[in-house]
Amino acid sequence: MRKFLSTLAIAAAASTCFGPMLARAETANPFKCEPGEKYVMNVMVSGVEYWFPVYEMFKQAGQQFGCETAYTGTPEYDVNKQIASFDQALAQKPAGILVHPMNSDPFIEPINRAIEQGTAVVTFAADSPNSKRVSYITSDNNAEGTYAADAVAKAMDGKGEYAVLENPGQDNHDKRVNAFVARMEAKWPEMKLVGRAASNQDPTKAYQAVLSLAQAHPDLGAVFMPEANSAIGAAQAAKEGGGKIRVMLADVNAKILDMIKAGEIFGSVNPNQGMQGYMGFMLLWMAKHPGLIDPMNDAKSSGFNPMSVPFVDNGFSIVSKDNADDFYWDKYLKRRGTKGIEE
Repeated sequence: MRKFLSTLAIAAAASTCFGPMLARAETANPFKCEPGEKYVMNVMVSGVEYWFPVYEMFKQAGQQFGCETAYTGTPEYDVNKQIASFDQALAQKPAGILVHPMNSDPFIEPINRAIEQGTAVVTFAADSPNSKRVSYITSDNNAEGTYAADAVAKAMDGKGEYAVLENPGQDNHDKRVNAFVARMEAKWPEMKLVGRAASNQDPTKAYQAVLSLAQAHPDLGAVFMPEANSAIGAAQAAKEGGGKIRVMLADVNAKILDMIKAGEIFGSVNPNQGMQGYMGFMLLWMAKHPGLIDPMNDAKSSGFNPMSVPFVDNGFSIVSKDNADDFYWDKYLKRRGTKGIEE
């Protein structure tokens, strides 16, 4: 009994001495948000399925830090309307905004204004490099275009005609298309570029463009586009033409996956969207809390944010018939037990 009482006394003393220290250690955890600390993701064409898994993991990272998150953007392909949605989010004075700028230069002023207001800004999937954004996270668009070119050329034994559909002015799309064409010219000299058309993410324009290209070039063997919406129209045109035109793209959605499995689309290079959202939040959170970082450089004396990481590569996946089932949004949500952007 005396030993038991002695043990209790020691435990009580330890609690008295170390309890406050333990409590301070718990409350001193720097990787937690303050009450009401909010981070926003802002996109253009907000109904595009590509963004949903990005935000799903952005939201999860926020929840792990005890932060509030929100999904914002415009349903229309209009840079001015996206900037208006960005400004609406900024008016709420969030801690940070992860933004996909439709066009780089128009976003310079809004991003710089946000930084001056005290809101951290990180870009993703497309950049505004001349702004004061702290970091940029994306897959390697040049590598995506290069891989797509190799896949198409190999399937055509290195000979034949191809065309590209474009979305001029969107930074990441331009890089994909330019890399695709450059790779063909450098490695596959017997692959001939016979046409370019601006489909601007419009399935109807893509459908009409591929019909016209196929009519003008009966030996057309492949067409590449940097996004998913155009591929739906392009694949329909290719199917109506007998299915000899290989449709290669970047990004996926449920319709694209169905068409890949059915053999109507050749394949896709798809950025790892979940990592883009998760690491995008991490970069944004650290950009808002630069005091946690003390690098051995001139950040303090020069006054720039020590979290200024120019570029983070979130990687990409190759989608084919063999693995298409792993990329369906509804199956992903079921696995995670969530409702997506509605939560």
